[in-house]
Amino acid sequence: MTLPDAERFARLHLARTDQIGPVTFRQLLERFGSAERALEALPDLIRRGGGHGHAVPPAERIEAELAAGAHAGARLIVLGDPDYPDRLAAIDPPPPLLWTLGDAGLLARPCVAVVGARIASAGGQRIARGLSQQLGEAGHVVVSGLARGIDGAAHTGALPTGTVAVLGGGVDDVYPPDNADLYAQIVERGCIVSESPMGAKAQAKDFPRRNRIISGLSRGVIVVEAELRSGSLITARLAAEQGRDVFAVPGSPLDPRSRGPNELLRQGAILCEGLEDVERAFSTLRTLREPGPDNPFEGAPAEIEAAVIERVAALLSPTPAPRDELARALGLPIGTVAAALLELDLAGRAELLPGGLAAARSP
Repeated sequence: MTLPDAERFARLHLARTDQIGPVTFRQLLERFGSAERALEALPDLIRRGGGHGHAVPPAERIEAELAAGAHAGARLIVLGDPDYPDRLAAIDPPPPLLWTLGDAGLLARPCVAVVGARIASAGGQRIARGLSQQLGEAGHVVVSGLARGIDGAAHTGALPTGTVAVLGGGVDDVYPPDNADLYAQIVERGCIVSESPMGAKAQAKDFPRRNRIISGLSRGVIVVEAELRSGSLITARLAAEQGRDVFAVPGSPLDPRSRGPNELLRQGAILCEGLEDVERAFSTLRTLREPGPDNPFEGAPAEIEAAVIERVAALLSPTPAPRDELARALGLPIGTVAAALLELDLAGRAELLPGGLAAARSP
């Protein structure tokens, strides 16, 4: 069902509130059923958790972001919209929203990510370009990050059949500038995607989130060239955590850019020398990892007692612990513990993590 406009506005508003990341956003929706009710409850939740208030952005700032999106011809998709990509919705937790520029219908098609080194060899770029062309002709949408090197080559190879570029900054932030022509072609023939606000400039902290969307949209991630400490290997690790196939194109041990893919192969990645290797892996039946069917707040009281919140807080440490383990230790229903953890998180005293984990927040 299509979300009402007021709820879509509230979901953008909630997502842009300080300290509310994807885990907290989803848990607020699970507890209150809507972003509108969550925003209304926020001041009381923070107070009960021992906090002093969040910097909820004024409604005018949200209206300005929507106006900027409309002016750029971009489209907003929020979690819960019918056209939010199913595969991305299945990761833990999914991004609260996506801005798109171009053909957002590509996000619903089978996607494969092709990523690699920014300073790539001529041979690596040729492989990425050719493989992406083959993937596109076989019906896959190639996803990458519009970076120099392998990313740019992958987008170029897939342009005729459709490609998706995920950005760290807003969808109107052309980065790097020397890919401006490629960016324009993707807007025309593919899709630009970002969860950052319109007008935002890419910063280092944005790229892990970008990489998580690249892998989350895709059935598999192919690494062509990458050094051992690189964003491409982070994307591969995220893909493995999300239950995606990880492929690696082998390379010469004399080239540092081959160390990343070769190490992935040692760790069990699928060797990729061409389209046949990808198709063979995809022909094996795999189950998409779905979000847990149970609402963790089932049976939670409307208001958690302050003493209960403090008992939960006392068990937290910098080492993440599962909330069901905390519930057993306290002898409390898991819904009560989940609600207490949410209030501690909003107060800045705890950190909610994927997989139902929680930890004490560093001062």
